[in-house]
Amino acid sequence: MGRTLAEKIWEEHVVRRHEGEPDLLYVDLHLIHEVTSPQAFDGLRLSGRTVRRADLTLATEDHNIPTTDLDKPIADLVSRTQVETLRRNCAEFGVRLHPMGDIDQGIVHVVGPQLGLTQPGMTIVCGDSHTSTHGAFGSIAFGIGTSEVEHVLATQSLSQAKPKMMAVEVVGDLPEGSTAKDLILALITQETTGGGQGYIVEYRGDAIRRLSMEARMTICNMSIEWGAKAGLIAPDQTTYDYLEGRPNAPTGADWDAATAHWDSLVTDDDAVFDKVITIDASTITPFVTWGTNPGQGVPLSGNVPDPASFEDENERVAAENALTYMGLTAGTPMKDIDVDTVFIGSCTNGRIEDLRVAARLIEGHTVAKDTRILVVPGSVRVRLQAEQEGLDVIFKDAGAEWRGAGCSMCLGMNPDQLTPGERSASTSNRNFEGRQGKGGRTHLVSPDVAVATGILGHLAGPADLAALAKAGA
Repeated sequence: MGRTLAEKIWEEHVVRRHEGEPDLLYVDLHLIHEVTSPQAFDGLRLSGRTVRRADLTLATEDHNIPTTDLDKPIADLVSRTQVETLRRNCAEFGVRLHPMGDIDQGIVHVVGPQLGLTQPGMTIVCGDSHTSTHGAFGSIAFGIGTSEVEHVLATQSLSQAKPKMMAVEVVGDLPEGSTAKDLILALITQETTGGGQGYIVEYRGDAIRRLSMEARMTICNMSIEWGAKAGLIAPDQTTYDYLEGRPNAPTGADWDAATAHWDSLVTDDDAVFDKVITIDASTITPFVTWGTNPGQGVPLSGNVPDPASFEDENERVAAENALTYMGLTAGTPMKDIDVDTVFIGSCTNGRIEDLRVAARLIEGHTVAKDTRILVVPGSVRVRLQAEQEGLDVIFKDAGAEWRGAGCSMCLGMNPDQLTPGERSASTSNRNFEGRQGKGGRTHLVSPDVAVATGILGHLAGPADLAALAKAGA
C-alpha cells in the first residue's frame, strides 16, 4: 500500500520505535521566541545539559516587542524581562538570535521561510501553535509545550504518537475577490474548530496548487484553528521558485539533489487517508467571523446567525455567549457592523504579498474618520521591501499607521491592544475573548476585507468599494 506525504516524512524521521509507545522523531529545525522558552532553558541549567544542536535552533523576538518607539527600552516590565532573558539564554547556550534592530528579526513563522530555513521534508517544531505555517513547504510542522521545548533543546528529538491522516480536497477555482484566508475560514466553519482533531491534514487539489507560497502559508497557518495537529501541502515548482536563492537554501549540486528528493514527497496514488473532506472553492466568497472562535463565521454578505438555529445545544449556548461578548444582535447584516480598528499583519497575513494587496486597494482612498488602520509587517525584511516598493507611503497617505515588525495586535502581549468594547477587523488567526486586549471584539478577515472595512468604517469587501466608486462617478 502506498503512503501519504505526511507518512513519508514521518517515517524518514523515526529514531526509535517500540510497540505500545510513541515514536521518537528527529527534529530538523527548532524555532524559539521569548515567551515559551525561558523555563526550558532553566531546565537545561538544572540538569547540567547543553543545547544538542544549536545550529538547528533559531530564536527571534516577536510576541512581546513594541512596533513603535523602537529606539526606546521596552516599557512593560514583563515583556522587557522576557526579551532580555531570551538574549541571555541564547548567548549562554550559543543559539542564533535575531533581536530587535536585527535585519532578520520578525515573527518566527515569517523569518523561517524567508531565510530558506523552512524546507520540504522537514520536521519543524516551535513553542507556538501556529508552527503549522511551515507545512506549506511540504514539512511536518507543529507547536509544542515548554517541557517539549526543553526536550528538543537537549536531544534534538521528540516523542510523538503518530496522528491519523486526513485529506482536504479543494475542487474548483477561487472566484475573483476570494482569497486563501476566505477559503480556510469557510473550511473551519464547515468542519468546526474540532473537526481536524487527531489528524495531520494534507491540503490537495488544483485550487491549492494554484495558490502562491504565501497564500499556502495562510492556509497551513490556520490548520490549528480547526484542531489539526499539522497541515501541509506537497512541494512543487512554486515551492522551489520561492526557496531558490534564499540564504539557507541548498545551492549547486546540493540544490539538484534536494529537489530530486523533494519531488518524491507526494502522496502515492494508492495511499489511503483515514478521512477525506471536500470543499468547493468556486463557492467561496469573502468570509468573516461573528463570534469568539474561528469556526463562528459567515459569508460577508450574510447576517449574524440566530443561536436558536443551531441544533446542537453546545453550539447554541456558545453562540449565545459569543453574541453577548461581541455585542451583536442576531439577524444583523455583517456589513452593518461598524469597526473601530483594522489590523493588517500577523503570521497569517503579514507578508509582502498581503501588504501589496492591501496597498493596491487602499491607494487613492482615505481611512474612515472614526476608524484606524494598523499595518504591521511580519518581519524587518518585509518592512524594508515594502518601503522599497513605496507601499509605506501609500498606507500613510491614506491615513493608516505604518509600524515596525512583530506579532503586534494579533495577541494582547505588547502595547498594540484593543480597549474594552473596541471592535476590530483583523487579518490574524484567532478571535478568542480578550485575545487582542481585555474586552476587545475581533472579526477575522482577509487583507482585502480589512482594507475595505477601514475605508468604509464598517465590515465591507472590495466589491463595496467598487460599488461606491461607481455610484460617485
